[in-house]
Amino acid sequence: MVEIRNFRVEISKADIDDLRTRLDRARWPDAETVSDWSQGIPAAYVRELADYWAKDYDMDRVADRLNAYPQFHASIGDLGIHFLHVRSPHPGARPLVLTHGWPGSVVEFLDVIGPLTEPERFGGSADDAFHVVIPSLPGYGFSDKPPTPGTGIQRIAETWNELMVALGYRQYYAQGGDWGAFVTTAMGVKPPAGLLGIHVNMALASPEALAGLGELTPDEQAVGGLPAYMEQEGAYAVQQATRPQTLGYGLADSPVGQLAWITEKFYAWTDCDGHPENAVARDVILDNVMMYWLTNSAASSARLYWESFSMISSFDEVAVPSAYSRFPREIVNVSERWLRTRFTDLRYYHAVANGGHFAALEQPEIFVDEVRSGIRALS
Repeated sequence: MVEIRNFRVEISKADIDDLRTRLDRARWPDAETVSDWSQGIPAAYVRELADYWAKDYDMDRVADRLNAYPQFHASIGDLGIHFLHVRSPHPGARPLVLTHGWPGSVVEFLDVIGPLTEPERFGGSADDAFHVVIPSLPGYGFSDKPPTPGTGIQRIAETWNELMVALGYRQYYAQGGDWGAFVTTAMGVKPPAGLLGIHVNMALASPEALAGLGELTPDEQAVGGLPAYMEQEGAYAVQQATRPQTLGYGLADSPVGQLAWITEKFYAWTDCDGHPENAVARDVILDNVMMYWLTNSAASSARLYWESFSMISSFDEVAVPSAYSRFPREIVNVSERWLRTRFTDLRYYHAVANGGHFAALEQPEIFVDEVRSGIRALS
């Protein structure tokens, strides 16, 4: 049985005072010895962000943004799941569950809720309306932290189906990026009865399958696969997949550490032309960091890597109707014929001109168009 109650984000004065004190008393490392980001996020930029966070950022901002929408907390077995649930006024709207990843949060989707639920107000058609459900992954944000091992992407996929059924959605679609894409893909590998199709903006296919395609096109020679990602960007993932608890001590104690750990990825994985704030506004980056700091979820969020990082390279067949949107600065990209070796009922493949890993944050209009087009192709 699924129990659902209303939920509202409250940030106490004590939490804000503690955060400001920790920011003010931060002990800083020496600066990098290079003039770029090759050793990590530059010290001068972190100092600038931390100073802004302590003095100019509205500490109630993320709570106000979340509380503008209906929020709930569901007890599903031993998991407690925070989620937003915004119903469209259109009776023919299609149910859609949107799933974030790391180091993201439900904040990623706040700017697309309106266009998805009331498309005619944003240049769309009522035929493209969705009822949206946006859960926080277990161990992330205001969801509970799993107390025992075993909460990997397959269990989360099953939990999302239980949630959608409990909300009265016997048939629905699923969408996701990063871990959200892997959860959504897991739903497509073992589809529950009500899942009509999936849309992802990150996908993986077998390197052996690529090699089996014969002569590669110029596009396929240029796309990045999992091995390239692990060589160039994967150190954080190995740490979180092997020793999430050890990492958690530093990030739980230091807001500057948490800030740097997350913001570096907004540089590395966005279509930002050299500066993360070209892709995502400073306040929005801090909104997302606040989701981790306020809930002390550095270690619990990292544990999803410990649970499931080895599973993302299983490359099981996805036979459910699928759609894929390829953003140019995604950390891993796949060509259409390569993706079809795994997603065997791929009905939509489209490469867009701008955007990266945090697609809904970076390019909300493009993201909405892609969700509409992709799921229209599944219907």
